[in-house]
Amino acid sequence: MAKIKGPGIFLAQFVNDAAPFNDLHSICQWAASLGYKAIQLPTTDHRLFDLDKAYQSSTYCDEIKGIVADAGLSISELSTHLQGQLVAVHPAYDRQFDAFAPECVRNNPKARAAWASEQVTMAAKVSERLGLNAHATFSGALLWPSFYPWPQRPAGLVDEGFKELAARWLPILNKFEDAGVDLCFELHPGEDLHDGVTFERFLDATNHHVSANILYDPSHFVLQQLDYLEFIDIYHDRIKAFHVKDAEFRPNGRSGVYGGYQSWIERPGRFRSLGDGQVDFLQIFSKLTQYGFGGWAVLEWECCLKHPEDGAREGAGFISRHLIRTSDRAFDDFASSGSDPALNRQILGLDSLDKGETCL
Repeated sequence: MAKIKGPGIFLAQFVNDAAPFNDLHSICQWAASLGYKAIQLPTTDHRLFDLDKAYQSSTYCDEIKGIVADAGLSISELSTHLQGQLVAVHPAYDRQFDAFAPECVRNNPKARAAWASEQVTMAAKVSERLGLNAHATFSGALLWPSFYPWPQRPAGLVDEGFKELAARWLPILNKFEDAGVDLCFELHPGEDLHDGVTFERFLDATNHHVSANILYDPSHFVLQQLDYLEFIDIYHDRIKAFHVKDAEFRPNGRSGVYGGYQSWIERPGRFRSLGDGQVDFLQIFSKLTQYGFGGWAVLEWECCLKHPEDGAREGAGFISRHLIRTSDRAFDDFASSGSDPALNRQILGLDSLDKGETCL
């Protein structure tokens, strides 16, 4: 039985201009000092990693692996969350999402989408060079402004949206299949792929592409009030990456799931540091282990209250305590009667039938 690896940490929320968070060597040493065994590496911040350079140079990829390994760490996955978001953008969000793109493609949706698709495609080859088998990203969204059915959606709108989304992602998915890397979509509000139903729609539109998989993050399901444990039962075959992130949902008489345009600290649904929210991680780790998930358990810190360095320090131990060392034998082996096919047939009363005995 596979064992979940960990703890890992997603570096996107920690990188900044202050040491030790401003270069790959220092941040890796920091993560290792807290007890982490792997980093999930964002690909949009050149202080840590240059995706274009990695695509052009195997030597650079070897240098990156060396820096990470010198700290006693592994790379769990690369992340193209921001680029994946830009593969498909509804015009209502053009100006807000332009900030994710380089200046040369801003205010040009077609060029921006082409740049984003090229970036995610490059990540397939770079992941292969780094010896990785999974990749983390967002799907982007063409339909998100229509997530609530008012005004009434025109007939065929949703089908057309998923048809176009699939057309944009299929060439990328094919590159990931060629590289032997699972492309894992984080199911997330603001993306067309945000729950099980929308993921199924995407699978149908891509002819159930083998590389279309899931980054499982229960915090987003708490905020949607989706059964995050049954989700594992349904989709475990497609879960290939795992963000360990806590959340809480405490509705009141003034606000619920939609949040009332309030800041994160005031919303009924909030992300929290590990152990401070409502997510049942004991059951999550048990279910993922039961179904043979052998990927990394990666902390994603997005708490609206606690300091990030405190969340990171506590998170390493939290994940470590939830890792399950799988058993190599059954608990009741001491009572085993061994294997005897003849005895089995005798217990079932089949020997007498084989001999043709009757009551006559």
